[in-house]
Amino acid sequence: MSEFDIKNIGLKVGLEIHQQLDTKKKLFCDCIPIEEEEFSRKFSRKLRAAKSELGKIDPAALFESTKSKTIVYYANPKSSCLVEEDEEPPHALDMDAKNIVLLISSALESKIFSEIHVMRKTVIDGSNTTGFQRTMLVSQGGHIEVDGKKVGVQSICLEEDAGKLVKDEGNHRFFSLDRLGVPLIEIALDPVEGDPKFVKDIALTLGRLLRVTKKVMRGIGTIRQDVNISVEGGGVIEVKGVQQLDQLEKIIEFEAKRQHGLKIISEKINQSGFTEIDRKEDVFDISDIMQECNSKIIKKSIEKQDKIFVIKIKKFKGLFGFEPYSGIRLGKEIGQLVRFFGIGGVFHSDELPNYGIEDTDIKRVTEKIDIQNDDAFLIIAGEKISVSFAIDSIINRIELAKNGPPAETRAATQNGDTIFLRPRPGASRMYPETDIPTVKVTNEELTNARSNIPKSWQESIKELEEKYEINRQLAEQIFDSKYFEVFEKVCSQKQNSPNFVVSILCSTVTNLERKGLDSNLLDDKQIMEIFGLLEQGKINKESIEIIFEQIMSRKANNALQALEKASITQLTDNELDKILDEIIQKNMNKIKDEQLRALSSLMGIAMKQVRGKASGKIINQKLKDKIQTILDKQ
Repeated sequence: MSEFDIKNIGLKVGLEIHQQLDTKKKLFCDCIPIEEEEFSRKFSRKLRAAKSELGKIDPAALFESTKSKTIVYYANPKSSCLVEEDEEPPHALDMDAKNIVLLISSALESKIFSEIHVMRKTVIDGSNTTGFQRTMLVSQGGHIEVDGKKVGVQSICLEEDAGKLVKDEGNHRFFSLDRLGVPLIEIALDPVEGDPKFVKDIALTLGRLLRVTKKVMRGIGTIRQDVNISVEGGGVIEVKGVQQLDQLEKIIEFEAKRQHGLKIISEKINQSGFTEIDRKEDVFDISDIMQECNSKIIKKSIEKQDKIFVIKIKKFKGLFGFEPYSGIRLGKEIGQLVRFFGIGGVFHSDELPNYGIEDTDIKRVTEKIDIQNDDAFLIIAGEKISVSFAIDSIINRIELAKNGPPAETRAATQNGDTIFLRPRPGASRMYPETDIPTVKVTNEELTNARSNIPKSWQESIKELEEKYEINRQLAEQIFDSKYFEVFEKVCSQKQNSPNFVVSILCSTVTNLERKGLDSNLLDDKQIMEIFGLLEQGKINKESIEIIFEQIMSRKANNALQALEKASITQLTDNELDKILDEIIQKNMNKIKDEQLRALSSLMGIAMKQVRGKASGKIINQKLKDKIQTILDKQ
């Protein structure tokens, strides 16, 4: 296994930022993008690939259509209308969205076009009911400065967001329409030499530049990074759907290792003597000889009367299992590929016998297809049509492996890896939108955009430090969080310490998220209500975490319900004294041995016992006084 050095592989990374704009309505209708959990309408569609105006079918669209999925849509009249259902033409372009994009383009010194043409971008994964996404190129060029270096801007577009994937089961894919049509700005940056930390800093800087306008949405899902990654000698891989900056760094590191590993594998393939796979001569139906096989996947396929095939690959022995870096194997790449055809798995000869496929099964297969010592084979089982598409994709993928990592689109995972999504789209996926006229950009609009460029994010953070008397780290934390606006509202009441408010909205919420709780259930209205109860003296500071926990775990819908469910009632002085006196009585020996040092451990016992029912400050003072009284009598 090789040592991996990310600095010497010719790594290049280009970022595309997709940010939802806070216009309170959708791009081509007046619907409000409220995410709902209940939907009054449900309908289904079947999308297929069609030739573009150039007479070509986009490769990504063709790949999606081979899966033959039925798309089911959930709709709610509060958040979508006939436009989203593709039963009515789009309305006029939202002018607020247009002006925000002109403002951001001006801030990045990007050259704005005098005419904006709406285009259709073919998308048939089901995320758009129309089978395309509306997008418009607004400007090109410009730059952003990061750590003293200028990073070029390639293009800035205004486009519609896609529907939200609810679930993907078997032959059906389910989307909700509440997010479909929300205005997005897409900013594509020039590729940079691949230092993952520098790329993370670029994303952070650009995100802050967008937030300082106060015209973009905040929170997980409102900003997404697509990352174009390549190593020397390989195709460009687009990784979609990176939502968190920490995830971004890990994904670049993983993808760099994966791509360089595939390059090493390609060199080994080219040394092996492998040439090509013949679809007619090297693919065999082995359903009849696998009837006695003990593999669960094979057995299940036989029960369903599916087909079992084997692909013979001459002079390929050892190449599916060869691992230049840990976890990077061609066999794994093939396994990810076939999953997208709804096929449970594929077995290659380098990993057999295993998975219930025994030596007797292998012998029957190798005799049938005349395997030589340096040959390899793949066994695949499933529905005949799906398997046929999958076999074509496998053969194509093995032959592409001779040239290193192929250009493709991959999806980001939460643990920082990537998985195959589809081939890279071609130029034929984009064509003019015929339902919307050309959008003019006037000199007045340009002047207005340039005159409203906000102060830099560095100045904004400095202002936060001074206004709320918090340190830079806390100022950055709250500025970057989705709770910035509610933080300012809470602090405007002058009753709560800004340091405490930041700690609750950033650290406490993050800690609860790490326990698997959902912060999306906690909205600004609830947060204002909770801090309002604190200001009125109806709860204490220690109660806030308990209330947040109740709401984020779906045990309560609001603060009052959370107080009731968690049985949080404020203790009277007498009730608190009684509890603390009992704790002291049980720990007299500790007090005698440790004296005032015992305060810390007794405080822990007390806080656990009266959690949320009394102020920590009052408990601490009472315990200290009681311990001191005992010590004075000794």
